[in-house]
Amino acid sequence: MLALSEVSAGYGSVPAVSALSLAVGEGEAVGLLGANGAGKSTTLRAISGLVRPSSGRISFFGRDIASLPPYEIAALGIAHVPEGRRVFADLTVKENLEIGAYIPGAKAERRRTLDLVFALFPVLAERRWQLAGTMSGGEQQMLALGRGLMLKPRLLMLDEPSLGLAPVVTDAAFRKIQEIRALGTAILLVEQSVSRALALVQRSYVLESGRVILHGTSAELASNKQVQAAYLGL
Repeated sequence: MLALSEVSAGYGSVPAVSALSLAVGEGEAVGLLGANGAGKSTTLRAISGLVRPSSGRISFFGRDIASLPPYEIAALGIAHVPEGRRVFADLTVKENLEIGAYIPGAKAERRRTLDLVFALFPVLAERRWQLAGTMSGGEQQMLALGRGLMLKPRLLMLDEPSLGLAPVVTDAAFRKIQEIRALGTAILLVEQSVSRALALVQRSYVLESGRVILHGTSAELASNKQVQAAYLGL
């Protein structure tokens, strides 16, 4: 479904990722793992059109999307839930969700998708008229996930969904991500909690200094001594 081939991208003259290749199959959950500054967020931003690759190819169902503006990439079915949630604090929960369905195809299905999101996240249904900025961090993360689903994406990209959340809240968020995956939505997950990520995804790529240094199934990486020492505390 999604394929990056030898992609390099960065900010100004500084490359954040170099010659990076990865793939995500339809309905698959794939992880992007690595330390801070490894290039994980830049990879997602390159896919969603927020950062232009300096070289390489990004294709979605065979179409080259590297030169498309972000709104056209979103319209193809790629939703990006950014690090830090970034909800619209002065809008209600319902208004935040409706903004997620701004493209014509998603807008036509907005009522049905909203019902699905409320069923998946009951707390959002209960607080639909509450201002997003008055919600807890965990509730805002649920809202960010719900807003991403309002696009009716074929691929949902999640950037550090556990960032700033207490462990019990993180567990709840990951249970919801697992439910989203069960609906058939493909997921590309950036996450520093490697143990949680490996429990959710089927395969992962490990990045270091903008390059893929390891790739394998969750079982393979969980038993890899390099991964155990660097990320799992073993």
